[in-house]
Amino acid sequence: MTELITMHTHSTFCNHAKDPLGDMVQAAVDAGIAHMAATEHYPIPDELDPSKRSTMPAERLEAYIDAVREQQKRDDIDVLLGCELDWLGKDETRALHASDFDRFDVVLGSIHFVDRWLMVSHKNMSRWKSVDLEAFWKRYVELWCEAAKSDMPFTVMAHADVVKKFSPKPEFDLEPLYERMARAAREGGRMVEVNTSGAYAECAEYYPSPSLLRAFRAEGVACTVGTDAHCKEHIARDIERAYDYMRAAGYTQLAVPTRGRGVRMVDL
Repeated sequence: MTELITMHTHSTFCNHAKDPLGDMVQAAVDAGIAHMAATEHYPIPDELDPSKRSTMPAERLEAYIDAVREQQKRDDIDVLLGCELDWLGKDETRALHASDFDRFDVVLGSIHFVDRWLMVSHKNMSRWKSVDLEAFWKRYVELWCEAAKSDMPFTVMAHADVVKKFSPKPEFDLEPLYERMARAAREGGRMVEVNTSGAYAECAEYYPSPSLLRAFRAEGVACTVGTDAHCKEHIARDIERAYDYMRAAGYTQLAVPTRGRGVRMVDL
């Protein structure tokens, strides 16, 4: 049996998760998870998140790091210090440098904002009715590929096609976009994840889609698994099903990030 891992989790260090970090780690232990990454949302500019609900407030960053390091003293689970970092493209106003993230074992690269629109929020769902769908998907993919090939130290590109969360189902051919994303991940040396939370969102499908996952596999992009849990009940949700999902796409090995930005491959 392949060891259980989740490389994408959140806690009350952000303002939209339910359970404290210690409870999330204990739930992982109780579920038999051997390796987990705490990957809190890295602070974003206040003008994009005035309510401070979408991310971790900057004033909590050091306390978060200290709390994860405390959990790393446990001997019943391997806990990685991570964060989820938004790529904002031309809207970036933070003075970020790759060296800012040297202390993190895992840095998830994410696109939640497209030209300042938080597209993954329920409160913004109505805007989808007026979107030029093909142009928007292409813009999302453009940003995603920028991030994947950037000099930011993304370890894993998270929920690769999260654009589908609330999007009407596209009627245009997505394969050219998928191929572009897969090439960008390979060229940037990034891993991707199977993120099981998508199956419980409006899109009712894991991130990425089977076709996109096959495209990543064809380009030799390594893949890990994350539950994107925001509460302890979801910490282990569908991990073993995610392994089957990877096998169906042609993967024979699971990427397991390790401390110090390492990675080891285990057989599925």
